[in-house]
Amino acid sequence: MSHNILVTGGSGYVGGSLLARWKEANLPAYNKLFALVRTPKQAESIKQYGAEPLIFDAYNEGEVRAAVVDNNITIVYHLIAPRPHVSQSYFIKAMAEVKKNTGRDVYFLHTSGAKMFSSHAGAPTDKPLLDSDPNLYEIQKGQKPHFPLMQEALDANNFVIEEAEKHGIHSYVFVPCIVYGKGEGFGNQISIQTVAIVRAAEALKRVYRVDAGRPVVCHIRDNTNLYLDLLRKILTGENPGSGKNGYYLAASGSVAWDDLYAAMASALAKRNVIDNDTVVSANEQNLEAMGKGLGCPGALVPVMLGGNCTFTADRGSKELGWKPLYKPEHILEYADAEVDFILRNKNW
Repeated sequence: MSHNILVTGGSGYVGGSLLARWKEANLPAYNKLFALVRTPKQAESIKQYGAEPLIFDAYNEGEVRAAVVDNNITIVYHLIAPRPHVSQSYFIKAMAEVKKNTGRDVYFLHTSGAKMFSSHAGAPTDKPLLDSDPNLYEIQKGQKPHFPLMQEALDANNFVIEEAEKHGIHSYVFVPCIVYGKGEGFGNQISIQTVAIVRAAEALKRVYRVDAGRPVVCHIRDNTNLYLDLLRKILTGENPGSGKNGYYLAASGSVAWDDLYAAMASALAKRNVIDNDTVVSANEQNLEAMGKGLGCPGALVPVMLGGNCTFTADRGSKELGWKPLYKPEHILEYADAEVDFILRNKNW
């Protein structure tokens, strides 16, 4: 029996881009591709990618079970809600039932985020932290974030690994970072990370520095390719590293926050969104004002617009043959086009 695959988050930036590249990926044979949608309109849109739409509540255990078990879904790409782990728990339980009923191996991919491997989440930053580090699971278990929401996301990473292992399910923690570039799906085409810089700048008519560290970055096309390269290995039965050895970071490298702030400030000033393209350090009053613009407490602004991250992509290249098409500095070169697209399509 060939695999039945379910992709959630098909109307989103990451999930939509994944589905848009699906047909040209020349994947090994599988049976059916399903996509979770929320409305009949989305259901029609999703069909263009060769996917059969499923409308159900990912936070209702009965509906998740029916969708997964009735359709014998053996591969789930979970691209919604990296925290908490409510939805993930329902999918894993349902997939365990499919495994029992069919005798097939089943695979669950949980999408997390690079912030969970940064200074804001209590991750070590004194040296490169490889996604292939055999101790990464234990490192995550020992991290102590400053904010409850980040603890929830860390707990979700750990829960997926532990719960999947209990049921004999292959699990993966896929980690996007600051993803940029125009999305390719039918729904949202804008990254939430770069949008946050623009929103905060527009609110204060200035770009403020909230961190002097370095984030890891990745073009949307490279992020999509890693998703597909992982799936290709699963479909060929090569069983790429999973569970405690199943972290996959989509990142071409890192840039300095100062360089990213400056590149976006230049683009914003050129369009008269801000009064001055000089980047200055934010004080407490600035952070509170930025928080209002972003719809969050001022204390959370550095989490959204900063953080030092030494997380380094290694497993994808070694196990999957993944190679990023874009160097990390490309995000700086692309900043003008990114800002232009965000401003023309903003919905905040």
